[in-house]
Amino acid sequence: MSLLEKLNWRYATKKFDPAKKLSAEQLDNLLSAVQLSPSSAGLQAYRVLIVEDQETKEKLREAARGQQQLTQASHIFVFAAETNLDEAYVTKYIDSIAATRGIDRGNLALFEQNIKGSVNRMAEDQKIVWDHKQAYIALGVLLSAAADMGIDACPMEGFEAGKFDEILGLKELGLTTSVIAPVGFRADDDIFSHALKVRRPKEELFIHI
Repeated sequence: MSLLEKLNWRYATKKFDPAKKLSAEQLDNLLSAVQLSPSSAGLQAYRVLIVEDQETKEKLREAARGQQQLTQASHIFVFAAETNLDEAYVTKYIDSIAATRGIDRGNLALFEQNIKGSVNRMAEDQKIVWDHKQAYIALGVLLSAAADMGIDACPMEGFEAGKFDEILGLKELGLTTSVIAPVGFRADDDIFSHALKVRRPKEELFIHI
């Protein structure tokens, strides 16, 4: 199938088959796709928790209005924004660029200055909002990669972020939950799997200028 056919095949899975699990290779391929996600300045100001432990899934389900996907899915991807985006974070990133690309760090001084200037101009709450937005880009890559691999996923916001943070110990890691996506394989009797997609027509969605 082409990518467009696979995107038409995918849907926000409402019922997963708990007996079907991702293989180690499938999971690693999804992690690689998310790792390659674009982000502003390449900072990737978020982390992604991969939840497989069933007891933890049960706790998260309670904090997500009892939605069954969280305990049925093979894994839950929890995208969490950095809450301490500061100059030290940028410095570490610039160090990584220099080491990875074999570049003299001095040649990155202007780039580093520009990023730090952008970060310093934002209030703390603005930084977190910006970090959340970056996490959503990675979520989009996850959904597309999963569809390409024939794996089901369900992007979700219907949860209590504070409780997720508490259950997963995110405050201690300098993180806060942005968005989640249970990942696995659809149940045969999920009635939504055969529903036609409802989307705005192209002539309404797109504005050509």
